Amino acid sequence: MDADLLMQEIYKIARRLGGMKIFNHNFPINNTEMQMMKEIVRVKEEGKRIISSDLAKALGVTRSAISQIVNKLEKEHLVERVPDEKDRKIAYIELSESALGVYDGLKRKISRVMSEVIRKMGEEKVRSFIEGASEFSKAVDEAVAEMGDADISGLEEKVLTARSRRGGAKVR
Repeated sequence: MDADLLMQEIYKIARRLGGMKIFNHNFPINNTEMQMMKEIVRVKEEGKRIISSDLAKALGVTRSAISQIVNKLEKEHLVERVPDEKDRKIAYIELSESALGVYDGLKRKISRVMSEVIRKMGEEKVRSFIEGASEFSKAVDEAVAEMGDADISGLEEKVLTARSRRGGAKVR
């Protein structure tokens, strides 16, 4: 298979997966917020608690970004900062009771949708897809690690020059 054709097909699949609508209405929580909520639930299910800096690491974002998300979700009564009993400088991030109810409802809906996907496709095809996608992702990671970064020297300067001509913001 031609590498360019493969890349086009992967982009098409990623766009379709990213654009899947499980719910028939606009969802009030963006992907990063949902990822954060899932991480809070995951840690809670392990019998632990999580702080902002650990959330930032888990999601691969800055502590500042987590702080902004927590502030927003706190105003919406979805998360709460719970001070540590021993060290008042530490605040754990937890889902509010109402958010836990919403999250459980979302999980049930997604579970029903995935059960229907399994019914339509068959368990073997679904397992094969997941295994193939995991193997593909691992192979891409290994290839990138072996080959190193692409040589894009000069690209940054071209982008900055084009932005400055348009009056756009400069990087750095």
